[in-house]
Amino acid sequence: MNSKILIYNSGGGLGDSIQLIPIILSLQNSLKNFEFFYLSAHDNHFENKLKDYNIKIKTLKIDLKYFGFRWWHLFAVKKEFSKLNLDKFDLIIDLQSKLRNTIILKRIPNLNFYSSTFNFLFSSKKNKYLKDNNLCKMTIVNLEKFLNVKINYHSYNFDLLPNKFKEEAKRLLPKKDYIGLSITQGNLYRKKSWLLKNFIELAREIIKKNKIPVFFIEKNNIALIEEIKSNIPKALFPEINSNISSPALVTALADRLEKAISIDNGVMHMMSLSRVPMVVLFGPTNSKKFAPLIKNIKILDSKSLYNNNEINKITVEDVLKVI
Repeated sequence: MNSKILIYNSGGGLGDSIQLIPIILSLQNSLKNFEFFYLSAHDNHFENKLKDYNIKIKTLKIDLKYFGFRWWHLFAVKKEFSKLNLDKFDLIIDLQSKLRNTIILKRIPNLNFYSSTFNFLFSSKKNKYLKDNNLCKMTIVNLEKFLNVKINYHSYNFDLLPNKFKEEAKRLLPKKDYIGLSITQGNLYRKKSWLLKNFIELAREIIKKNKIPVFFIEKNNIALIEEIKSNIPKALFPEINSNISSPALVTALADRLEKAISIDNGVMHMMSLSRVPMVVLFGPTNSKKFAPLIKNIKILDSKSLYNNNEINKITVEDVLKVI
């Protein structure tokens, strides 16, 4: 009987999944005798949109759409789990903190349960756990305490990226002196976007420094691309010149940059896997929790700079000071 660990993620965005990559790799490399399963409230992006990163983890195929987000799942989860013919999990790792989701998740048969919800109330082992920290760092440190084992940190290995993406990136960005700009947010329920006029002004300043601004914008966002082109004729948009559409290409392109500047979005996480030096702008979201765990990163957080959730309190001058 194989020992099994289940990792649960309630976020639906690509960035929500990408930021878990170091957690998954660190656990897989440190706990080699365990079989790992992944359960998401949405799709397992590691099997589709993120498959090019070669993260190998099995999907727990419970037939409950938006797992954890419906109270009736509380009464259905055990029956649905029994259909899978699996023994109970040795450990369930809950990587979110919504009360309803945690209560439902804990109904999946398990021997041990780790969750930060309600100050770790639902965790089966009590300890002085790290709180309010980077999600990746906090999870690894706390699981070391929970399991009483050493878990070595493993960041994403860029060598895992298939060569076709690296070759395409080199074709699209053959020179040096590129500064990447990621400006659009995927989830619109929080105002995480910095004003376009700020990015245009910043791009002009980048050109004055003999650098080339490279915008990371999906090719179907035609109106936005045309507006930037009309203001910044020297700007590059590599993704519109490629037949490849994959987050892995974004990571490969980031490896060609001198520096990347981004808001808190999925592209930020894609870029971070290349370990390019980054400047990231935060407004309403928690920079301590969600910023990529890489060495060469500078955080501009409107909350700490201006005691305000509004990202547009951050000025172009603030950004120029750190690049």
